[in-house]
Amino acid sequence: MAGNTQKVLINPGETKSIYKTMQFSQAVRVGNTLWVSGQVGINENGVMGEDIEAQARMAFQNLKRVLTEAGGSMDDVVELVTYHRSMADIRGFAKVKSEFITHDYPAWTAVGVTELLLPNLMVEMKATAIIGSGKADDKTR
Repeated sequence: MAGNTQKVLINPGETKSIYKTMQFSQAVRVGNTLWVSGQVGINENGVMGEDIEAQARMAFQNLKRVLTEAGGSMDDVVELVTYHRSMADIRGFAKVKSEFITHDYPAWTAVGVTELLLPNLMVEMKATAIIGSGKADDKTR
């Protein structure tokens, strides 16, 4: 798919209703580049996590599901942008992030916001991935 420039919409089975009602895709892939829409701390049953760690964990699980559906993995994430209702929660979020991204860290931008789509949401994240990029060449040495 590397030379393919056709746009492919990624909407895992349980998110197809979101595509129809909210009119957006969970991700869009062109070639090996994948842009993932904002993922939040709500699971496939509509249950929202009660604290930052639970919401972050659900959001990362949702991100992982979209990446898998697109043929990728967490290792393919090159950029992560997170939106936080409270920057005081950043340590709890970072703790969970380290469970899902354990090496070859992507570029990360954390932004404080006053509100998200639903009143009880604490964090939302979007990502860009290059499918198949996997292991990075570590230039931090």
